[in-house]
Amino acid sequence: MKSLQIAATGMMAQQLNVEVISNNIANMRTTGYKKVRAEFQDLLYQDVRRVGATSSDAGTTVPSGIQIGFGVKTGATPRVMSQGNLSSTEKELDVAIRGEGYFQVNLPNGQTAYTRDGSFELDAQGRLVTLDGFEIQPGITIPDNAREITINREGTVQVLVDDDTAPQEVGQIQLARFVNKAGLQAIGDNLFLETPSSGTPTTGNPGDAGFGSVLQKFLESANVNAVAELSDLIAAQRAYEMNARIISSSDEMMSAATQILR
Repeated sequence: MKSLQIAATGMMAQQLNVEVISNNIANMRTTGYKKVRAEFQDLLYQDVRRVGATSSDAGTTVPSGIQIGFGVKTGATPRVMSQGNLSSTEKELDVAIRGEGYFQVNLPNGQTAYTRDGSFELDAQGRLVTLDGFEIQPGITIPDNAREITINREGTVQVLVDDDTAPQEVGQIQLARFVNKAGLQAIGDNLFLETPSSGTPTTGNPGDAGFGSVLQKFLESANVNAVAELSDLIAAQRAYEMNARIISSSDEMMSAATQILR
């Protein structure tokens, strides 16, 4: 019975759906996290009676054929790159992006990664780094005698040192944007890598045409809606249970057929 295999593909699809939803819920408090959505496609079909086939010598055709599907498969798990809410942190090295763009991060292997997580720190040399100690690109170094750090909406980093009343500019935060930001590859630690699908990055300063601005002492929250995720979870659970019921019913039908043959 084909229904056994069809229902099995349905159960596997809903199992993956639950895994995607659970990962979204687990990352509800992850800074800059972008939720993932599971998308599915139907499998191949068997044409028992092909639509449009000739049905008589007079040239009449079949208006509606007979097709039997073979289940479902996972088509993609794209990320939803919508803006998350901005939360105040009162920490002067926290920076949120309001609009398009990603911070650029130098990885130890020489690659450039991209992130929406602006929870920055200073390393022993005073360089602006991520929580893992990866330097922000272009490099920004804060003097060790700086008593106040200001980052304006255009990404200009200024400091007050010692008893000076006039701020000194020490660096400029730059952002990168992509034609297809959903094509970025997530590698964990709130980082993304460029791929052929994302296209090459275009860099610019915050506030430039096509780029968002930055906001100091704020962080971008995950764009996960708890109510929507729980609703999707219940729907996925019910779909899983229905596919399991189909397998049970198919098994009972096969048992009944076996008893008749005996």
